[in-house]
Parts: sequence; structure tokens; C-alpha cells
Amino acid sequence: MTPAELRNQLVSGETVFGTLIVSPSPRWPEVVSDCGLDFVFIDTEHIAIDRAELSWMCQTYAALGLPPIVRIPSPDPYAATMALDGGAAGVIAPYMETVKQVEELRGAIKCRPIKGQKLQGILDGGDVEPELEVYISNGAKERLFIVNIESVPALDALDDILAVPGIDGLLIGPHDLSCSLGIPEKYDDPAFLAACETIFQKARAAGIGAGIHFWGSVEQQERFLRLGANFLIHSADISLFQKHLKNELGAIRNAIGIAPQ
Repeated sequence: MTPAELRNQLVSGETVFGTLIVSPSPRWPEVVSDCGLDFVFIDTEHIAIDRAELSWMCQTYAALGLPPIVRIPSPDPYAATMALDGGAAGVIAPYMETVKQVEELRGAIKCRPIKGQKLQGILDGGDVEPELEVYISNGAKERLFIVNIESVPALDALDDILAVPGIDGLLIGPHDLSCSLGIPEKYDDPAFLAACETIFQKARAAGIGAGIHFWGSVEQQERFLRLGANFLIHSADISLFQKHLKNELGAIRNAIGIAPQ
């Protein structure tokens, strides 16, 4: 799948699936490419991946037809352009709460490579030369811009955020959102689920993707999809490894009469 194809599926409401990739091992892409994924999610906000490693991972997964979506450490336009320079198909900017933050990231991702005063003029609605406008528009279709919604202030500003052109999707950060709501890690709480549904429904009504990164059961994931999500990042390579290794070792111990650890 190309980045443009992934973007088209997101905004048209088709359901797409990815997972968080932590390991930069050169053996990992071959395994991941046979797992039925539509894209991969690489997180540089919480995971220690340097710029060279990130670029290698992006280039490799892109070559395998798995567009790499990179979460940058902060809503910084320069961090976004570095991720794109390294081969990212799209950027997720964390903990965004204001229209100003969204506009700045839109400039870096969707108006690439324009910078400085010219970029500010474009963001302010100024005239753009016809050839440049076509160039920017064509390039924007190949790069995804996804906004992390992770707090009550972001929820309060959601309508204004969605009015900013160029956003391809919203992604819920469930841990931070639950903490901001005052119900940390209570992912079955009605208040948390209501917030998720509001985000999903408003994103879909705006014609963009609605997503969440979650690591729970199949039943929990199904519930998010039924609430309106069409963009699911399921678990992570390290979490899946831990879960399946623990379960299988437990089964082996049980089979020979050794108490599970």
C-alpha cells in the first residue's frame, strides 16, 4: 500500500490496521510484512530510536508496502520535517490541544518544503503561485497528518481543531486521555468510552480517519470499532512477544506438572 492509498482509505471510512513497532532488528520487517497489516506505527515519543535507525525502519517498511507512520516526540514542526526526510509516510504529533499547534504542523507536513515567511503567508490564507499550489497539493496527498487527541483541553477544542484543513485523522492516546479525565487506566469507564465515541464520531463526520492505539482484548478492540473508529493500532511487537511467550511457557510448564511462575 502507498501512503496515498492509506490516506484514501482513512478518509473514506475503510478500516485499516497497524501495530506499534519497537524493534529495529533487520529480521523484523520480514516477519511483520506477513501479519496482515496495512501500515506500521513507529513511536519516537516514548521509544529510544535515533534518527538513523528511524530512517532505516521507515525506508524498509515503505519498500515492503507498509507505510510507516511516525509519532514525533513533541508537536514540533522541525521534528516533523526530520521524520519525513527520513522516509516517514506520515506524522502523528502528540498531545495537541490548540489550533495554533495544528496549523504549525499542517505547514510542516502538508505544505512541505515551504518554510519561513512564505509558509506563514500560505497558512494565513495568502495567494499562492499556481504552479506552487499544484506542487504543494500533489505532495500533500502523499503525506499523512494525524493529530493525537489525549486530553480534556483537546476535547474542548475539537471542533476548532477539525476546522483546520489538511488533517487526515485523529488518534486517541488512551492512557493520557484517561488520566486527563481523572480516571487513569479505566478504559471501560463510561466517561472514557463516551469521550472516545465523541472523538470518533466527530472525526468521521469531518471526513477524516478516527483511530486509537490500544493493547487490550479482541472484545475491547471490537468495541472501539463499533463506536466509530476505522484506524486501529493494535498493541506492539514487544507486548505481543511478552504475552505469547508467557502463555506458551506457562502451557509447557503446566503440561509437565511444573507450577507456572
